[in-house]
Amino acid sequence: MTIKSAEFICSNTQISKLPPPVKAEYAFIGRSNVGKSSLINMLTGKRGMAKTSQTPGKTQLINHFLINDEWYIVDLPGYGYARVSKNKKADWDKFIRTYLDKRESLQCVMVLIDSRLEPQKIDLEFCNWLGEKGLSFVLIFTKADKQSSVKTDQNVAKFKKALMATFEEAPQYFVTSSETQHGRDEVLNFIDSVNNHFTAQ
Repeated sequence: MTIKSAEFICSNTQISKLPPPVKAEYAFIGRSNVGKSSLINMLTGKRGMAKTSQTPGKTQLINHFLINDEWYIVDLPGYGYARVSKNKKADWDKFIRTYLDKRESLQCVMVLIDSRLEPQKIDLEFCNWLGEKGLSFVLIFTKADKQSSVKTDQNVAKFKKALMATFEEAPQYFVTSSETQHGRDEVLNFIDSVNNHFTAQ
């Protein structure tokens, strides 16, 4: 897939104000500081598309980016947010989960995992919640350039093994690096293949 255009459409905290659910959507979510904004910028080829920050938890809204006038990248707030009140965290949680569970045009949840880390409980719990809801998701392991490919492969294998405690089969996964663009074509080709089967409700 070639990205010809990518534009920011809107930010929201209200499900009712989201764009009409007539184009395929792919939600990107992960722990704070997993490299989500950098990944979105790498995929779209626009450096300042999603706001990157040294402060975890910067994304506090649902952000829609229209790609090629055909489909959306949806940038969701990270979970495991830094420095927010319990009430705000609960509000975000409800808001995000309502979006994921009820959005008719959502085709796949792209769950970002830091490839440098051992399996994290919060990531596993989120994947299990998606599984319980019957939501389609894939894993995107980020920051692969920060370590050897052997170490990345080991951590990917550990994460898949941890998921197999509750899943019958491991979800599809991609290994990426925003720095080197590793995995970009694979992720975009996956989205392209899903788009080919999308029909608006």
